[in-house]
Formats: sequence, C-alpha cells, structure tokens
Amino acid sequence: MTIDERATGGLFDAAPSSRDRAARWSASDPWIKRFLPRTLFGRTLLIIITPFLLMQVIATYYFYDQHWKKVTRRLANGVAGEIALVIEELERRENESQVIFAQAARTMGLVMTFHESATLEAQPGIAGSPILASQLREALSQRLDLPFIFDPDVTREYALIQVQLETGVLHTRVPSRRLFSSTSQVFVLWMMGSGLILFALSLLFMRKQIGPILRLAIAADRFGKGRDVPNFRPEGALEVRQAAAAFLVMRERIQRQITQRTDMLAGVSHDLRTPLTRMKLQLAMLGDGPEIEDLKADVAEMETMIDGYLAFARGEGGEQPEQTDLGAVLAGVIAGARREGATIDADIEAGLSLMLRPKAMKRCLANLLSNAVRHADRIWISARRSGNRFFEVTVDDDGPGIADQLLADAFKPFFRIDASRNQQTGGAGLGLTIARDIVRGHGGELRLGRAPQGGLRCQLRLPV
Repeated sequence: MTIDERATGGLFDAAPSSRDRAARWSASDPWIKRFLPRTLFGRTLLIIITPFLLMQVIATYYFYDQHWKKVTRRLANGVAGEIALVIEELERRENESQVIFAQAARTMGLVMTFHESATLEAQPGIAGSPILASQLREALSQRLDLPFIFDPDVTREYALIQVQLETGVLHTRVPSRRLFSSTSQVFVLWMMGSGLILFALSLLFMRKQIGPILRLAIAADRFGKGRDVPNFRPEGALEVRQAAAAFLVMRERIQRQITQRTDMLAGVSHDLRTPLTRMKLQLAMLGDGPEIEDLKADVAEMETMIDGYLAFARGEGGEQPEQTDLGAVLAGVIAGARREGATIDADIEAGLSLMLRPKAMKRCLANLLSNAVRHADRIWISARRSGNRFFEVTVDDDGPGIADQLLADAFKPFFRIDASRNQQTGGAGLGLTIARDIVRGHGGELRLGRAPQGGLRCQLRLPV
C-alpha cells in the first residue's frame, strides 16, 4: 500500500482516479504498448519519425553496401594495379628505378622509395575503415604475388603500402584521395542534416497541432473543477474545432441546467415560506395540546427541509472561485463548532492554498462537522497535501458510525439513518448531499468510511 493509500485509509479504492485506471489499462495491454509514448504528441511524433528513420537506415545501408563498397573496390584495384605495374617495370628496368619512381609520382601521384636489404616488419595494427582495409587487401592479393603490409588510415594525408621484393622493400605512399571518395562524407552529412531539419520541422508542426488539444483538455479540467474558462475558443484542425465547439455547447447546457435548478429550488423554497409562516402563527394562536405539539413538530421539520433546499440551491450559486487558504476556512469552521461545545482535535498543515468558492466550502465543512457533533463526543480533523495533485481533509469521530451497507445511501437527498425523523437526532437528510455536491463542484470527491476510533470517517479530496 502506498503512502497516499495509507493516508486515505482505503476510502478512495472504490473510485480509482483516471491515472489509476490508465495504469491498469496499460498493464493489460500487449508488452509492446508499454514502450510507446503515453502522450498524443509523443505518439504522433513517433509515427512521423519512424518511417523517416527507417528510410534513412535503408538508404545508408544501401549506400555502404552498394555504392561505397563498389567505389572503394575500384579505387583499391586501381592503386594495386599501378603498384603491380611499377614492380614489373622495376624488374624489367633494374637500373632505372629513379626514373620509374619519378614517372609514378608524376602520372599516378604515388610517392615510392626502395629500401635495399630491408624486410617487412610485423603487420601493424590497421586503423581506419575496415571496408577499405578489406578491399585493399583483396586487391593487393590479386595483383601481387608478393608479401605486403599496409596502413590504410585515410585520416592522414597518405596511406602506406609496403611490398617485399627479392632485394628489399618497396614503400609506396598513396594519397588518401586515391583510396577514399569524399562522396561518402557528403552523403552522411546530407543524411544527418536533412534528418535534423525534418525532425525540427516535425517538432514545430506537432506542437502547433497538439496545442489546441492541450488547451481543450485544460479547459475541460478547469470546468470540471468548477472554475470559469472565459477565454477559451475553438482553434486548430477541423476535428479539434468540432470537439471544442461541442465542449462549449456542453458547458452552456450544464450551466443553464444548474441555473435553472438553483432558481427553481430557491423559488419553491421561498414560496413555501409564506404559507409555512401562516401555519406557525395559527398554531401559536391555538394554544397547547398533544395534537398541536405534533403539528408544530411537523411544521418545524418542514422549515428545516426548506432551509436545506435553500442551502442546496446556494451551493450552486454564482459565487466565483478565488485563491483561498483551505486551512483558514477549516480553522474558522472548527472555531464555530468549539464555541458550541464540540471537542475537536485538529491537525492542519500549513500552505493549503487553492482555488475555492470560500462560502460554499465553508458550508460543506460545516455540514460535515455538524453531522459529527450531533452523533459523537470527540472529533479528529486533519488537513494535508497528498502528493502533488490533491489536498485531503479527514473528519473522524467516535460516534456510532454508519453501517457499511448504508454508506452509499447516505448521500441520497433526504436519507436519514434515523427513520423516526426526530429533529434531535438528525436534520432533513441534506447535509451530506450538499457537502458532496459542493466538493464535486470543485472537481473533488467525498467518501465515507470507518474511522479508526470506531465512528464515521468523512474524507474529501480537492485537486490542487
């Protein structure tokens, strides 16, 4: 169990977050999907880059396997043939070696020297391209029936080839340009340069395309947390504009329905107060009696229900979110409950600042506390940050709690554990309903469970 799970006491296990659902969804996918990027930007960029990289790899392989090998083979064969020709001339014109070397330098670019009575040393470590070394060794073996060693490092100005003759060793310094084609460097640079340019263009293009989707997601997230998104407008590709337009229509419809419900509840509650006031006056004039007391109790219950209606309507009122210190709001509610005689132990972490509707959140916390005060002798309250995504407020008490099978029904409007409707043991059954409605209006969630002290645990999560 993680730290967050221990802190919440398992209350939020029944309603996993979208991140938890995504993690379980990914775990059930084929293993290859686990290595794919999770974001749309990453996946789209991968779709664009993968074919290009494959094309680059195939082109590079074809170039090295076909073009470079063939060109290198031809260059090596040419140099080996020229060395073989010089050796034949030396054998045929033994006394004209300097003339032959001068002709080779002038016409072939080969710088040759002959070391009499010398022998080949051990084969040196070959540096440079292995393809060039392989092609040069094959060409010299085919053209010369003599021992030889070479150093084909074309990073230097000359490559050295030594051939063992009967009377000594022939040293040949071959210009690097005779063994290496510069087209390979140009090709590699062109491939790398074009790849970087295309990658940069793809990155810029994808950021432009993903931007409207991210802004739509941010707007939906803010609206889900009860915050206004006045500057949001459709933009981007046609499909993204259609999704943004649908979001705006949905937002207007939801806001209209909320306004209509609020106005209806407020209007009904206000209209009911007039006949209710007349009934209270008439009952007061009738005197005392068992029947009169019963009627007074019914009227008091109706008045409590009307107050609940109004509170429920105000929960969706026009209050705008503002940056609020949750700890300060909670401290004010706790102070009010203590003035009424409640015994409360509070552990509130500092720095719990977030966008809230202060009055609505105060009403939510007051409902939770009043419910605990009504049924318990002692209350424990804690408020802290849970990771980087949530603030958590926990209200525990030592009261009788709620049976597990009734936890889901506790949030239903007008549901009461006490079926007698006794005003001393419970209200109208709207307290938890209003509290959860306010929390959900802030994009959070309210859960009920068993407190460690044996009573009820109310725990709410609010997104940062």
